Amino acid sequence: MDVLRAELFDRLESFYDAVPRDGARTEEYGALVLFVRDGAGWPFYARPRLDATKPPSLADVTAVRARQRELGLPEAFEWVHEVTPDLLAVARSAGLTVLEAPLMVLDPVDPPDPATLSDVPVRVLDPASSGFAADVAIRRSVAAVGFSHGGTARGDAGPAERDATVARLDVAALEEEAVRVADGRRISVLAESAGQGPLASGMAMRVGDVAEIAGVATLPIARRRGLGAAVTAALARELRAAGTDLIFLSAGSEEIARVYLRVGFRRVGTACIAEPAALIG
Repeated sequence: MDVLRAELFDRLESFYDAVPRDGARTEEYGALVLFVRDGAGWPFYARPRLDATKPPSLADVTAVRARQRELGLPEAFEWVHEVTPDLLAVARSAGLTVLEAPLMVLDPVDPPDPATLSDVPVRVLDPASSGFAADVAIRRSVAAVGFSHGGTARGDAGPAERDATVARLDVAALEEEAVRVADGRRISVLAESAGQGPLASGMAMRVGDVAEIAGVATLPIARRRGLGAAVTAALARELRAAGTDLIFLSAGSEEIARVYLRVGFRRVGTACIAEPAALIG
């Protein structure tokens, strides 16, 4: 691995390790660290320790899974294949299914204007707005519907399914979101149609000058209209304006990766996500 590529992966590893730490406690099992969320919110995962001197073993994975079950957490593991290549075979030998997702980095150029990618306007969520709680709820519902109907193909699920999934937000979770948006650690956006409301959503998590774009989702009924690319471009432009030097994401498939190519992302590696077989579609 050349020096520049090694430096890139070092920065990504530091980011992956840092993101959960302000909302979780850590437990170490051999070469793995398990992040256990404090309070309400989406549960975290286990991943290789930054200071590990050897790759994770089958015993490490087994111990983490037992602890995750004890705590009622998903048996989830994440890592970058180029950094920890031995973990792929170990995870599979443990009976886990591994999603090998294209890991992509934004080229050092200005991302395109979202308006050139789709005719649906994209709006950045504002924690000072009186409608922020409703915006966060609808963003999550768009993501829930989008990810429950994977891929890029059009489908029938749309605003009705989105609205049916909107749930009342936990106050603590909403406050956490507001704080992180206000201090620049998180950016959330919605692509909204005047007639149908929010059709696509996405978010970014930022630590210093590194950020990950995640959760980009489009309602099936609105796919093939450039919404995923527009949402991604809007997030990338906001991050660039905030001084973010390294912007990356993980695509769910090679097909989805082609959407991000339009925004200026290029593949640099593989992000691995391991879970029990029944949980990965």
